[in-house]
Amino acid sequence: MKIMETFFNKYLNAVKHTETILYTGYVTAVKGLMIESKGPRSMVGEICNIKISKTNKTVLAEVMGLEGSTVKLMAYSATEGIEVGCEVVASGKVLQVPVGRGLLGRVIDATGTPCDGKGNLDTSEFYPALAQAPDPMTRLPIDRRIVTGVRCIDSLLACGKGQRLGIFAGSGVGKSTLLSMIARNTNADVNVIGLIGERGREVMDFINRDLGVEGMKRSVVVVATSDTTSINRLRAAYTTTAIAEYFRDQGMDVMLMMDNLTRFAHAQREIALSTGEAPAQRGYPPSVFDMIPKLLERSGTNDKGSITAFYNVLVDGDDLDEPITDKVRGTLDGHIMLSRALAQSKHYPAIDVLKSISRLSRRVCGKETLKAVTKVSRMIAVYEENKEMILAGVYQVGANPEIDEAISKHQAIEEFLMQEEEEHCTLEDTLHKLAVLADLEVPDDEIVESPQSKRKSVAEQVQSRKKAEVADANTVAANTDLSLISKSLSK
Repeated sequence: MKIMETFFNKYLNAVKHTETILYTGYVTAVKGLMIESKGPRSMVGEICNIKISKTNKTVLAEVMGLEGSTVKLMAYSATEGIEVGCEVVASGKVLQVPVGRGLLGRVIDATGTPCDGKGNLDTSEFYPALAQAPDPMTRLPIDRRIVTGVRCIDSLLACGKGQRLGIFAGSGVGKSTLLSMIARNTNADVNVIGLIGERGREVMDFINRDLGVEGMKRSVVVVATSDTTSINRLRAAYTTTAIAEYFRDQGMDVMLMMDNLTRFAHAQREIALSTGEAPAQRGYPPSVFDMIPKLLERSGTNDKGSITAFYNVLVDGDDLDEPITDKVRGTLDGHIMLSRALAQSKHYPAIDVLKSISRLSRRVCGKETLKAVTKVSRMIAVYEENKEMILAGVYQVGANPEIDEAISKHQAIEEFLMQEEEEHCTLEDTLHKLAVLADLEVPDDEIVESPQSKRKSVAEQVQSRKKAEVADANTVAANTDLSLISKSLSK
């Protein structure tokens, strides 16, 4: 019986999703990226089909704006062949993404269509590409460490399952390489990777060279290369997030990686300007800054599982205060800054530890680990503060014990922070090496997923301290009363 149900499922789904009443219109103008039509009756975000009679082809498009009876559409593919009078048919649906375990090992585009030549997807469920973020009151706390396999991150910038971080750098500093290292070495259940606006060459490089056969078995890759239309690049980010949400809803710990978020913002800028929206900050219209937090807030935890997210951000002109960088940095739970100077000196990964931060590292690290992180970070900072004096030979050894220690440990710290692209580092090995650098010992019970599980929260610690203070005050008062009573009796 179950076999029969499975066999007929795809046919039943096809019948369920068939529209019996169609709303139609016709193309009235094509203006650059924008297609205008008279009708059909539709809503913003609805998917429409534009029929090209001469070639018997259909172009998928999305409603981006409405003005009276004029519908403004953006095509998912090239607009060649579209002319005034082409029929436009409304689907009555927004963009839906096929989801299921059948996606693992597959490469799809922004609309969920497979583009790896492996045939149709073995999925029966759909998730909306555009969705709301989880209810903040039902999100699970982030108190479990995730392993990235990158020594610098797992030690000095520890991340929790459900945390969202940005990797910020200009072009050619190593963002994509760092992301590929995380994809290969993470202990997450599933990888969902969005390649947004990337070079066509990099797609197969990432799949074959960076992920490999084993990595691909537990990964889903969504692709929208730089030569695709703006709506493709925009919606690919939403499709990537929707797929991650599906796996999170199955109770899994998902690793979401997006390369890169800046090109998502560029795509929305192109669309917004085409629809007539006025530019604001450095040519970016207000809708860009509205969409960024709505996309980023969808990752993280919900009441079932977690999405740990790493977003690559291309910093225009290496200006860390440019609008997109500033907006993303203020929205995420941490930022990893890559340094061009470190990259030029062949220090890879080129992570600038002092300018990077993981806002939740204290929640997922044990007490002794935090001491070791503080000590090593302090040695890095002391060396950087006095670097000019040290290199110029002005500083005299013995003048300051803290500087002396920073100098003596500098080479060992540099070797610890540098890591070959193909090198995999376990959490145990990383924390033991960190402990040696700090001259401390990290106990085995801190080399676990939740070393802080038995530790009280800050609120609980404050409450306990208040109770202790009240108890001490009561004891002092009681002793004072007894002393007064005994004095009065003795008289």
